[in-house]
Amino acid sequence: IGPARARGLEAMVVARVHSLVARAARGRRSVVELIAIDATGRLVIIFFNQPYRRDQLHEGDEVTVFGRVERYRGRVQMTNPIVDLVGDQTGAIIPIYPQSQKAGVTSRELHRYLTEALRRAGHFADPLSTALRAELGLVDRTTAMNAIHLPDEMDAVARARRRLAFEELLRLQIVLVARKRARAFAARGIAHRIASALGEMDLVEAFLTRLPFPITGAQQRAIAAIAADLASAQPMHRLLQGDVGSGKTVVALATLLYGIQGGPQGALMVPTEVLAEQHVAATRALLSGLHVGDPGRLTQRRELVVALLTSEITGSERDRVYEGLREGTIDLVVGTHALLSAEVRFSSLGVVVIDEQHRFGVDQRALLRERASLQGGHDPDLLVMTATPIPRTAAMTVYGDLDYSELDEMPPGRTPIRTRWVSEESDEPRVWSRVRAEVARGAQAFVVCARVHPDESEGESGVADPEGPDLEGLVYLHEEGEAEPRLFGTSESATPKRRARSAIEEFDRLRDGELAGLRVGLLHGQMRADDKERVMTDLREGFLDVLVATTVIEVGVDIPRATVMVIADADRFGIAQLHQLRGRVGRGGGEAFCYLLGYEVGEQARARLSAMVATTDGFALAEVDLELRGEGTLLANRQRGRNDLRLASLRHDRELVTLARGVAVEMIEDDPTLSQHELLAEELPLFVDEEGAQYLARS
Repeated sequence: IGPARARGLEAMVVARVHSLVARAARGRRSVVELIAIDATGRLVIIFFNQPYRRDQLHEGDEVTVFGRVERYRGRVQMTNPIVDLVGDQTGAIIPIYPQSQKAGVTSRELHRYLTEALRRAGHFADPLSTALRAELGLVDRTTAMNAIHLPDEMDAVARARRRLAFEELLRLQIVLVARKRARAFAARGIAHRIASALGEMDLVEAFLTRLPFPITGAQQRAIAAIAADLASAQPMHRLLQGDVGSGKTVVALATLLYGIQGGPQGALMVPTEVLAEQHVAATRALLSGLHVGDPGRLTQRRELVVALLTSEITGSERDRVYEGLREGTIDLVVGTHALLSAEVRFSSLGVVVIDEQHRFGVDQRALLRERASLQGGHDPDLLVMTATPIPRTAAMTVYGDLDYSELDEMPPGRTPIRTRWVSEESDEPRVWSRVRAEVARGAQAFVVCARVHPDESEGESGVADPEGPDLEGLVYLHEEGEAEPRLFGTSESATPKRRARSAIEEFDRLRDGELAGLRVGLLHGQMRADDKERVMTDLREGFLDVLVATTVIEVGVDIPRATVMVIADADRFGIAQLHQLRGRVGRGGGEAFCYLLGYEVGEQARARLSAMVATTDGFALAEVDLELRGEGTLLANRQRGRNDLRLASLRHDRELVTLARGVAVEMIEDDPTLSQHELLAEELPLFVDEEGAQYLARS
């Protein structure tokens, strides 16, 4: 039984009944209180409204109990656990079902009902052929259904679960593969001109040649795959995953240039104004001097035009951008949610790239593509990118109808960032000493806080629960501004013991205290656009030594001289966000440092911060994140935070995900309408309804 350190956990205990007392409680409820003992201690067992326990159990009986361990008035106890007499159930495997005290349904009753249901059901029809089951090593459905509820041995349970979990995953993959195939047949795409016309400049070749560094093999492979997609008349739908600093921007620009050099326009949508402004500045510098064809000019060509569109651009400047997009005189637009405005019309939009796509809601990601299709009479090619790596099994499921590229190499010269978790407040002065030392040698630093003002909830993006889902895609962001990625998982409630630091307070404190004498700036999402741009310009040009900010700098901010990242209250952030923030430093080569300030943290926060210290590999951290948090809903936003897979797990069934994908592809290629798999076709709507299927497709 042991001490109460297992409090809150479910446990099975084998012990001997020491005493048993029955009494009446208020409201005519019966209470049976039993004390069981073993060599390690004693356990109080309370049964409410189960008077038969008084006659079933006796002093000296050896019992097996299963339930949630609690601590009450100094006693270790269980309430209404499942109980079996050892002598009556020797060697038996007892299934455990969710109970409901409110509904008055116990695990034992459910077991009885299901036993009778299985007896009446008899033989189950099986949608998987004998040959396929033999190939995959799966038991038939009848065996699986009986063994999952009435097993003779635990190996039988494992075989049953494997079969039933595979079914779940296969149904999802069939929906994804079938939608992908149907969309390909119905699509009206553009076969882009990948090679430039005779006498014209090859935009992609010219762009790659002028880069001050060679591209990696992973970038070359991704660009080649994208070029093949764009050359086809089938619209591209591709997911590009790459760790922080792996060079996704180069691949994105090459993708856009392939589309632009044939005549259509390109659009790059990003989640924040700061990122949009930085992308425009970098893009104009990288593409300066490149020309596109223009029959209306004497020279038959003009310089490539890049424009910016955010909600802060108003008046005549906004009208000029609108007109340029309509007339086709703007070749590439970089924008935020403002691109989704009904006033935005393109002359011919050929390629859409969505950066940090997990920061957009499912419908928002689809809206730009759908509007472009209606306006231009064709479906634009789509590349979605994320630097918040998604576990491979999750990507294969949630993005199963997208082609997939991965940047798994880092450009030469990137040194792993040294990460330290500062768990004691007494060690914090050393952090500020490091900041001063780095500034003294000409470097810059970031300090990130979880909130803007001291009197508001944490996270200017509305994020207050760092234990919540942190991967991708199941939240809708209705306003332009900063937003934390959110995807799989259920949140673990936790009440922080310390008030989180705010950016405004920390700016004042550091400027007048630990960092006095340094040039300290402040940046957060509630500032005016021109003020934010001024601060970022000062930082880029070296007029600031330290920037105190919120998560507004989480993505895309590229300051080569930044070598120190300090994250205050790091336990308030998810793994993906911590990894993104860490990626803001060390981009200029050389040694860089990340300090995670987290005192008196909970168990999950401890695991997250330890993982951050252990590795800088974003893909490895994504797997840790999925393991810590679990997976959430896949079929609709209405169940956000719940896992709608009943048996399968994206964490533990990686092999089954891959198997299910392969089987689904083979089935749909050979039998697109599932006419040869009638039972499977009949069952699909029962498990994946039309709303869920459409949600998967839009995702």
